[in-house]
Parts: sequence; structure tokens; C-alpha cells
Amino acid sequence: MSEIPNKFVWYDLMTSDHKAAESFYRKVIGWGAMNAGVADRSYTIFSMGSAMVGGLMPIPEEASARGARPMWTGYIGVDDVDGYAARVTAAGGKISRAPEDIPGVGRFAVVGDPHGATFVLFKGMGETPADAVGAPGRIGWHELHAGDLETAFPFYASLFGWTKADALDMGPMGIYQIFATGGAPVGGMMTKTSDMPVPMWLYYVNVDAADAAAERIKENGGQVLMGPHEVPGGIWIVQGIDPQGAMFAIVAPKR
Repeated sequence: MSEIPNKFVWYDLMTSDHKAAESFYRKVIGWGAMNAGVADRSYTIFSMGSAMVGGLMPIPEEASARGARPMWTGYIGVDDVDGYAARVTAAGGKISRAPEDIPGVGRFAVVGDPHGATFVLFKGMGETPADAVGAPGRIGWHELHAGDLETAFPFYASLFGWTKADALDMGPMGIYQIFATGGAPVGGMMTKTSDMPVPMWLYYVNVDAADAAAERIKENGGQVLMGPHEVPGGIWIVQGIDPQGAMFAIVAPKR
């Protein structure tokens, strides 16, 4: 394990309708979008001003054949993709796509924790993006709906050096464990509820106001699953699904 905790460095969306998804997020979040110019790949970069936020790509044919659905995936920066992939399997996780290179970009592997929540191990060829979790249009919170919190947190902590912050007792919903990656808290973990179909990571995008964003979700063909809902700290969240079926969320300082 690195002496410096590993952090989320990138996010991308695999979708069944590339153009429609691009239009949805441009209108709902306010992101810009441009073709990445990656050879043999259709890959769009989402941006907020001059800052690159994440990417958008069609579901690969081989993944679609395995039943893959539209979803957002977070990339965790590591210094040795192959080494960390081996550690994932040793800790009970699974490799969905073995380590390989993206020419001119870096090396990656698609993996899952012991309960099946997917994430990507990534080592880029350039500098790691600077933290900007509080900036508009950036990912402001990372939430794991775990198969089992008691075993999920040790898995990530042992691999990446993440540490516990506050733990919130949510009554019948169990404990919500906030975690940090070397600085201020960046996310939380909980044992998933019965209405969450599978263990998964959910990513919250910073917006100015929750009510307005929720209306934009509905006006542009998405669904609001929960919210606007106030959470500890006086901030507001909304969980939703885009028109293609990928789950995402927003976080805002006001309703």
C-alpha cells in the first residue's frame, strides 16, 4: 500500500445512447463536452470551464454481451495497476477487465470489491488531477452502497489507506460511515438497502441548488428517485436516474 492514500481521480459513464446522454448532462449539470480524439474509441470529455471532470463512452460490445447496463464508474489512482489488481483478488475482489494500456493515456483495470461494487484502478501518464471536490460541476461526494459495510470498509482501507471519519447512526438503515482519503472527508459507506438492486458506488455532482437541478432532471427525461433531501451539514441531495438508466446524484448548498 502506498504511504499516500489513493484517491478518486476520474469518472466515466458507459451508456447505451452516447448523444442522448451527452445532451442530458449538458442540460442538467451544465457540463461542456468535446470529443477526446482517442483512436478506435468514441469517448467524450465532460468539462466545467477549463477543468475536465469525466468521460462518456458507449457500452463496449463485449460488456453489452455480458449484460452490462449504463453506469457511472470511478477511477482510483494507483502507482502500479497490475500490483493493485493482484491485491484486489487477494482481498476477495474480482477483476472484470485485466490490466491494459490506453495508448497515450495510461494503464487501467476494471475490478470489483468482494460484494461486486465496480471501480477502476488507474495510472495515468500525466499528473494526477488536483482535488476539487467542492467546485461546481465536480464530483463532491462518493457513496458506496455496500453488500456489507463491516467487511467493505476494511477492504478499501487496507488497499488504499482510506480512514474513518464520523459514523452516523441512521436507525433501521444502519451505520453511515464517512471516510477520508488523506484530507477532509470525501464520501460515505453504508450497507445497501433492499431497494438498491446491487452493491454499487454512487457519485454526487456539485450544483448550485437542489430544487432547480431536480426539475432539470425531470424536464430532460430523467427520474428523481429521492429528494431534494437535507442531510447533516445543512446540504441538500437528490438521487436520480438518467434517461438511459444510469444512477447518479447531485449535492447542493441550498434547496
